[in-house]
Amino acid sequence: MFKRAVSDLLIGILMGVMLTGCGSLSKDQASKEPSAKGGAEPQERSEGGDAEETEIQVFIAASLNAVMTELAEKYNEEHPEVKITYNADSSGTLLTQIQEGYECDIFFSAASKQMDQLEAAGLMEEGTRADVLNNQVVVVTLKDSGTKVTGLEDINRAESFALAGGSVPAGKYTRQALVNLGVLEEAEDVSAITAEQVSEALGGLEISEQDNVSKVLSAVAEASCEVGTVYYSDIYGYEDQLKILETVSYDLTGNVIYPAARVVNDEADAAQKAAADDFMKFILSDEAKEIFDSYYFDTDVE
Repeated sequence: MFKRAVSDLLIGILMGVMLTGCGSLSKDQASKEPSAKGGAEPQERSEGGDAEETEIQVFIAASLNAVMTELAEKYNEEHPEVKITYNADSSGTLLTQIQEGYECDIFFSAASKQMDQLEAAGLMEEGTRADVLNNQVVVVTLKDSGTKVTGLEDINRAESFALAGGSVPAGKYTRQALVNLGVLEEAEDVSAITAEQVSEALGGLEISEQDNVSKVLSAVAEASCEVGTVYYSDIYGYEDQLKILETVSYDLTGNVIYPAARVVNDEADAAQKAAADDFMKFILSDEAKEIFDSYYFDTDVE
């Protein structure tokens, strides 16, 4: 009887030890699971890790391509976490794309008309519109072209004329200047004046109509056309190739204002919207003005 009692006692002690050991193992395993999950997260933040990486879509008039590329590089020196993706084309084409639902955060137009239409469509973030730059239309040719043309008044003396389409601001300003010179008839909307009508008014001059002002510049620089109308700022980088025949007066074209604004983008998250707001501020900064000036834009906008 005594032996059996001792035996039962020993078995009870042994089972208690085993249960205690199992309990300790379970606690060890439980303590390791959270640390394993935590190991999937970075233990240290990298430099600049406080800023969330994001990408913004900026639609720019073709004549802004070179200067905006430099502006993005300058901005990224302080904000490497922001990827700036440009879509450069005629302002009319860009407006149509925004209206069709293309994702866009900032629209930088070469004319007020397209910005007015953006605002009327309810696609502009209220209170963000700003007139950033002024420019000027110029008549250009190759330096060795030997053209007899001196400007818009005698542009019919050329053999060929590169002209932006009516929906392109540079094309609209040129048409307006020709109307004010009495070459073209008055029109309710000069943008609607076709290349064929311009050609007829100029005595059958060959017109090469282009989708944007950069293509007009290329047509002249590559000697595809004898003359063309572009912006003064487009001469940047072509000083050794092109000759300005005339700087067209504002009396003929009106001011060539470049407005910019934030676009309503329902797809953007908080980081993207914040980055777009900040880049918009940079575009309006004194640092940006110095860069615009170096590319022959006029930053003195009334």
